[in-house]
Amino acid sequence: MSLQYAVLMHTEHQPSEVPGSVQVEAGSAVLASMRDHLPMSPLACGSGGSPSGKCGDSQAIFLLLLKEKWVLSRMQQPVAGDRSAAVPSLYPSQARLAADLYSTHRVIEDPEWSLTTVPHLTELCLQHIVHNFEKNPIVDRLLPEHQRKVLDRLSTGLPLAVTANLISDEDYWKRCCTERWRVCDISNYGDSWKRMFFERHLENILKCFIPNTTDPNQVLELIPFCKDYVQKLEVDQFLPPLQVDQKEERDDLSDTESDFGFSKVSMHHYDLGVLITALPHLEELHLTYGVKDCGMNFEWNLFNFTHQDCCNLAVAVKMCHNLKVFKLTRSKVDDDKTRLLVHNLLDHPCLVELNLSHNLIGDKGAQAVGKLINRSRLETLNLCNNRISHLGAQALAQALAENSTLTSLNLRLNHVEDKGGEAVGHALLTNSTLKSIHLGSNSLSEPTAALFSQVLAQNATLTSINFSCNHLGLDGGKQLLEGLAGNKSLIEFDLRLAEVGEETEYLIHQIVWSNQEAARLESPQHPPVKPL
Repeated sequence: MSLQYAVLMHTEHQPSEVPGSVQVEAGSAVLASMRDHLPMSPLACGSGGSPSGKCGDSQAIFLLLLKEKWVLSRMQQPVAGDRSAAVPSLYPSQARLAADLYSTHRVIEDPEWSLTTVPHLTELCLQHIVHNFEKNPIVDRLLPEHQRKVLDRLSTGLPLAVTANLISDEDYWKRCCTERWRVCDISNYGDSWKRMFFERHLENILKCFIPNTTDPNQVLELIPFCKDYVQKLEVDQFLPPLQVDQKEERDDLSDTESDFGFSKVSMHHYDLGVLITALPHLEELHLTYGVKDCGMNFEWNLFNFTHQDCCNLAVAVKMCHNLKVFKLTRSKVDDDKTRLLVHNLLDHPCLVELNLSHNLIGDKGAQAVGKLINRSRLETLNLCNNRISHLGAQALAQALAENSTLTSLNLRLNHVEDKGGEAVGHALLTNSTLKSIHLGSNSLSEPTAALFSQVLAQNATLTSINFSCNHLGLDGGKQLLEGLAGNKSLIEFDLRLAEVGEETEYLIHQIVWSNQEAARLESPQHPPVKPL
């Protein structure tokens, strides 16, 4: 009889009413006997399966220990009606043993295992919408709370073809702006993050556009997405065409150049005509034709505003009927280009501000601008740092005397001298709309100061005059002080480096400060102003 069968028979024929301690002892004795007579596995014990070996069948040992644990636990279970415990069958059922083995095996593999909570179906759907938004953008059909979750998770790198006309959420466009640019001041963009993104995105493309190299479709393909949001463009750089092979071309085509009379590579810049006319809400255009941060690669031809550039721009501006502010600065605009621009700006329906400062405009250009003053709705004109002499100033003064819309005129850093200054002064004796005049650094002296003394006594519209960096002299300062004695409208009067004398300058500033206080009291929303 085998050992297992003997043990089984021994267990099955045990009396059912034996004290629990006796049953435990009997069970322990049987298990000890099983351990002593357990056959060794030849594969586990070495050659011949000698019992003297210290290894055995690992699987059999594991099952035996598991059975022992199970038997001992069952021996501790009480029997109804008695304190003794019944000795169960030594071998449990196969199903129960498999269950215990599975449980023990799970704990051994991952002692920290726990059942995680499955996400809600709504959350899974929102995740799917976010991951597949480019192919299936359905944010407008979601509930408001679900829209918020989707928009907060959308990538800022999605194509503009998907997001431009679909997403109006300002928080999303704020993320697009702050992730791309360090400085983001939306006060310059009507407090709109979306407008800021499209304007700056378009500006960056124009600044990096290289004629004959960059694909024009980069700009044209963007128009349908940004046309409803762009109101202002500030482009302070226009790159010229590349000239990598210019020297080689000159060597190869020297004969052709001499025959046809040209020896320079075309330096025309990107034509804004198609773009500007396609932006129906464009109101401000600020341009500078030049290259920034050129470093050691500096060449004068990098800053050429060609005649063809001027023609293209003039036609484009004429077609932009909603344009209110046009600034073309630091672009070497001379008299011919000024006349060409003015010709296309005459009778413009909306233009109220023109800035042509820091250019090369002379008297002929100033005469053309004088015609524009009375054939437009201009309110602000800036011709600072040009080459206008007394002839150009006289032309501007003649137009100013007849004008009824211009409120600000800046002629700083020109060469109008006393003839031009006196002409402007005579115009202001009759003009009743101009509020600010800047004549700093124009080689003015006492004759101009004497005439402006009359202007201060008669003109009740002027609120700001700048005579800084001139040579008005002590007598000129005294005459200005006399004319200002009864003036109640002037609240800004800059006489720095005008050589009028410290005492005179102090007394003038006291009068101006009194006028500022009176104006502040009439307009309580203005903050108090301290005297100079």
